[in-house]
Amino acid sequence: MSEKLWGGRFEKSTDEMINDFQASINFDKRMYREDIEGSTAHAKMLAAQGIISDDDAKKICAGLQKILEQIDAGEFKFSVALEDIHMNVEKALTDMIGEAGGRLHTARSRNDQVALDTHLYMRRQVREIQKLIIALQTELINAAEKNRDVILPGYTHLQRAQPILFAHHLLAYFAMLQRDYSRFSGVYERADMMPLGAGALAGTTFPINREFVAHELNFGAVYANSLDAVSDRDYLMEFLSAASILMVHLSRLSEEIIMWCSREFSFVELDDAHCTGSSMMPQKKNPDVPELVRGKSGRVIGHLMALLTTVKALPLAYNKDLQEDKEGVFDALDTVKFSLAVFAQIVAGMKVRRDNMRRAVEEDFSNATDLADYLVKKNLPFRQAHAVSGKLVHHCIERGIYLKDLSLDEYKSFSPLFEADIFDAITPETCVAARNSLGGTSPQQVDAQIKAARLWISER
Repeated sequence: MSEKLWGGRFEKSTDEMINDFQASINFDKRMYREDIEGSTAHAKMLAAQGIISDDDAKKICAGLQKILEQIDAGEFKFSVALEDIHMNVEKALTDMIGEAGGRLHTARSRNDQVALDTHLYMRRQVREIQKLIIALQTELINAAEKNRDVILPGYTHLQRAQPILFAHHLLAYFAMLQRDYSRFSGVYERADMMPLGAGALAGTTFPINREFVAHELNFGAVYANSLDAVSDRDYLMEFLSAASILMVHLSRLSEEIIMWCSREFSFVELDDAHCTGSSMMPQKKNPDVPELVRGKSGRVIGHLMALLTTVKALPLAYNKDLQEDKEGVFDALDTVKFSLAVFAQIVAGMKVRRDNMRRAVEEDFSNATDLADYLVKKNLPFRQAHAVSGKLVHHCIERGIYLKDLSLDEYKSFSPLFEADIFDAITPETCVAARNSLGGTSPQQVDAQIKAARLWISER
């Protein structure tokens, strides 16, 4: 006869290889706290409804608390033969308190139990991720304020385009992370639904009170359909989607920092504590952490694709395939939290090479648009102004000089509209200050963005 807690219908024990193949205890044991929390609430509800005695409920709750303490202390032995966290806890409880432990599973299935654990776990993890997002955003604002007068080239197509404030560049990532925060709030909302009481798929014959359990566990809503409750993994797919987008944002920032650290740019230098060297080349200082974050973005995206593919053809309600949801989700959680934490340190320790950035905007043609705008403000149609500016750039390239190096007579040979004020109009400071439209890169607009960012964080 099978030794399993569900083994009454079986005459043989499960093959050892099958045990290893289907067991989830090696990864779902991290949800032990949620499993015990959910079981405690369930036991209280069973007693309140008269389904089990108050005495049994007290024994169950006390036993579950002892098990929690044992696991926290590292004294609990998990068994692969018991398959998952739920059966490990229930078996230990029954061994500890006897017959009362066997009543805990009344009116529930592992299907709604694992769903409950995962909802509880995801709620907690989402809040931790949001705190880490705020921490990184705070460092971005700090760096923006510290370097609010630093100008660097802005790029399109990885070609120098227009001068911008370095603070403006950093605040673009603040805005991305702000949307990430919002997306994770949506994940929390979808995770904040209580599935327990759905049973295996059809509910239960016992007079349970699902709202009681929801209140005990601070859920905002209860699943209205038992089939949906045990088969829903939307919130996990949504989490992986939000995590993937977040990692894409961190990957983009990683790519820029990696380029900025190179000799070709030399815009920033990372703290020694955040870099590694070469085993062969003694001069090397490698930005390994941004490279790893950039690489790990593909890993998280892969977990999203895996879960979408797993769920796409599953009939209702529960199928063992759904066990495959957790490893990818857990790994994505660990990856996202690690990446956010290390990036906050990287930004905080990053040294900005403002002189190199200044040199870059003085030795390019990123002020060519401002040259054209200068002529437009003197009533020349933009298309004509654009052509004049382009011809001046071409003239400079042929001579190996920049727009600032031209004489006023040379400017006038291209258009009589040029006056002596053209030299001030094309300085990096003037180019930046002139872009004072809402959301632009002018000091006034950047100050407003910093103020709004600080306010937003203070309200979280």
